[in-house]
Amino acid sequence: MNIRVHNIKLPIDAEINEIKSVALKEAGVKEKDCNAFKIAKQSVDARKKQVSFVYSVDLELAKKVKTNGKNIIELIKEDEKEVVCGSKKLLHRPIVVGSGPCGLFCALTLARKGYMPLLLERGADVDTRTKAVQNFWQSRNFSPDTNVQFGEGGAGTFSDGKLTTRISDPKIMKILGEFVKFGAPEEILYKAKPHIGTDILKNVVKAIRNEIIKLGGEVRFNSKVSDIVIKDEKIRSVKLSSGEEIPCDVLVLALGHSARDTYEMLFNKGILMQAKAFSVGARVEHKQQFINEAMYGDFAGHKLLGAADYQLSYRNGDDACYSFCMCPGGVVVAAASEENTVVTNGMSYFARDKENSNAAICVNVTIKDFESEHPLSGVKYQQELEKKAFNFGGNNYNAPAQLVSDFLNGKCSNKFTSLNPSYAPDVTPIDLNNLFSERVGKILSDGLRQFERKINGFTKNGAILTGPETRTSAPVRILRNDELESCSTKGIYPAGEGAGYAGGIMSAAVDGIRVAEKVISIYCV
Repeated sequence: MNIRVHNIKLPIDAEINEIKSVALKEAGVKEKDCNAFKIAKQSVDARKKQVSFVYSVDLELAKKVKTNGKNIIELIKEDEKEVVCGSKKLLHRPIVVGSGPCGLFCALTLARKGYMPLLLERGADVDTRTKAVQNFWQSRNFSPDTNVQFGEGGAGTFSDGKLTTRISDPKIMKILGEFVKFGAPEEILYKAKPHIGTDILKNVVKAIRNEIIKLGGEVRFNSKVSDIVIKDEKIRSVKLSSGEEIPCDVLVLALGHSARDTYEMLFNKGILMQAKAFSVGARVEHKQQFINEAMYGDFAGHKLLGAADYQLSYRNGDDACYSFCMCPGGVVVAAASEENTVVTNGMSYFARDKENSNAAICVNVTIKDFESEHPLSGVKYQQELEKKAFNFGGNNYNAPAQLVSDFLNGKCSNKFTSLNPSYAPDVTPIDLNNLFSERVGKILSDGLRQFERKINGFTKNGAILTGPETRTSAPVRILRNDELESCSTKGIYPAGEGAGYAGGIMSAAVDGIRVAEKVISIYCV
């Protein structure tokens, strides 16, 4: 019998044998009747600064025990059903556009079934991409096709590498296992808030790419899809910016949320899509030590806890302000994907050992804010805000920044002394109230004041806002039917975050696998 014992609360320095002993006691089982023991989940309970770890533990037992449906449940293994290949003949190998988590896992799934997919990526491989990104941060030399948004691994490669998700899907554990297989640390299998970090994620991405190639797939970098050919409402081929045309009867659009020129091309080709809500805001930056002490009290700095994080939210009717993509011990990075624009994002390495922490503080925006129901109206809203930020920053890729306390008081900051902004190339002090719309600025201010009540000192102590954050999710949804196929064009499968069907590394990877399995179920090799 296999069971899971929940809510085992112990001091953070409890040894593994103590965890096992408490789990067996809770289950009423002697050690001789336990064939196997595994930690399934570890989370932090820091309420009232009395910090503990809370575990869920899996036990393989030699005999039956009573379960209560709450703290002790029986684990019934459900074998994942093998996807049966369909009977429809593929004339050409499937093409996957985009090498973010959605595209990578889609191509990997297809390759394992013998479909030999062609994976097209507009940007460079991750090593070349890293050099281009560093060059931009250090020397302001911007590359429109190889940057924080575009290139092998997608936008998530230059982030915190968070693997948390709100979706519940059996594929989640499968994907985590794949990450470990390709080089991620095993702790992601049981940590409640797993992350990989940019430094490790780069190598994981390369390992997945090499596996796709080993299985017969092909991966091409610097291969931007500039056009598609549709005939009789069915995809026939894709055209690359190089002029090459590739025949195609299955096209997976695993676009990133920043593929604006591709959105426009697809719209002009009659692919059905609609504008969708997203959020905008700015990155708030604090000393990591301040966040550690605020969350963990006397336990701050304990080696078993690592860098503390937080999750904050405020709602007033339909208006919402919330923290997003919190990067403990990380940096704020320049994340533009178009020339003469400024975009911010957060990034951290696996160790999360930088001096500052940062998080996006975001406000929801909807079609009402876009002033148009055109499918690309959200894209236009983003672009106008990013161009405005470029101008306010000094027309040189500096990001506009301000002390949080000054933002709340409506005055421009003169200098930053208590905390060094981590954004590179540099920041320019302005009043961010002039950057955002009146509605967004007010909700952002109201939210920050509420967050001060939850974390004393959150808006003080030299805390800095650097903006804008505009790429929280895709501004577009490419419409698809229950078969995961485009509502307007046969053979096109919109997938992942850029198509409007995911929101992060894990959900994008899940959607990529789902789309691959759908293709497999229809077509034969």
